[in-house]
Amino acid sequence: MTSSRTKSRSKPPDPSLKGAARESFAYAADGTRLYVRERAPVDDGRAEDHPRGAEGSGVHTQLTTILSDGICCDGYIWKYLWDDLSELTRLCHWNYRGHGRSAVPNDGARIDIPTHADDLNHVRRHVGDGPVVLIGHSMGCAVALEAYHQRPDDVLGLVLLCGSSGHLTHTFHGNDWLARVLPGVIRFAESRPGLSRGLWSRIPVKTSLTLAFAAGEVDKALAPDDLLPYFEHAADMDFLLFLRMLEATGGYSADAFLATVDVPVLVIAGEADKFTPRRSAEEMAKALPRAELVMLPGATHVAPLEQREVVGGRIAKFLEATWARSRA
Repeated sequence: MTSSRTKSRSKPPDPSLKGAARESFAYAADGTRLYVRERAPVDDGRAEDHPRGAEGSGVHTQLTTILSDGICCDGYIWKYLWDDLSELTRLCHWNYRGHGRSAVPNDGARIDIPTHADDLNHVRRHVGDGPVVLIGHSMGCAVALEAYHQRPDDVLGLVLLCGSSGHLTHTFHGNDWLARVLPGVIRFAESRPGLSRGLWSRIPVKTSLTLAFAAGEVDKALAPDDLLPYFEHAADMDFLLFLRMLEATGGYSADAFLATVDVPVLVIAGEADKFTPRRSAEEMAKALPRAELVMLPGATHVAPLEQREVVGGRIAKFLEATWARSRA
């Protein structure tokens, strides 16, 4: 693999930063360079022991909330939450190795959930440590759980969006067909890397978007512009790396330690989510001793985009309550 110190993604700065954030790179245990963006709310000097500050008008910059994506994603799902949560907490979002503006892995064998979780904990140190809430979407749920398991100190709570505790390829669309076909697809991609990469990258983005709506994978009322960045990033990603990473996720499960997660957890799931069926979220929430489950009627795997106000409001309430409990 190419060294992350000599080759990294060259995408332009994220326009959603709007001048209120900074971009930097953290380094993983194997030296892989990880893209990080941070957004600190404006502190008006009245913030006290509450995220909204005195009389609901201030902010609390001591609480950091870190956002972790799903696989093959580089932040599209946070489009609205990046703005909606910025008045409550210091926000941080990062790209997995081989994703977005992060570099390809220095060690090609380190692409599993424990590695991503260790990367997340390196990002925590990079942004200064301190009290943190970990939010994960899709695969990011397993990453957040494993990161807590590896290093629970100063983790005040978890928010798990449209995901499960593991074995992702065995529950996709409610069955294990993805886990069964994936090895064969990987063998094909390894034997014909040029062809597979060409086929992957040349599927028109708008065609993929049309198929997603037609198949009911997302709410037909969703604005196409909200989903286009996902397909654009997917087309740009190393196809074989994606396949190998996806296979690695299938062998991971946090089920063995869910009962030991001793922090509040907000589990938000979409009733119509086909990627991670609702029962996966229900079983995970049941196994977590301090979990609250919010099931969103009609929502799919991209619920934060489809039901912005509901999702943002529930997370904001969770952050406020979690911070208040930590200070009590």
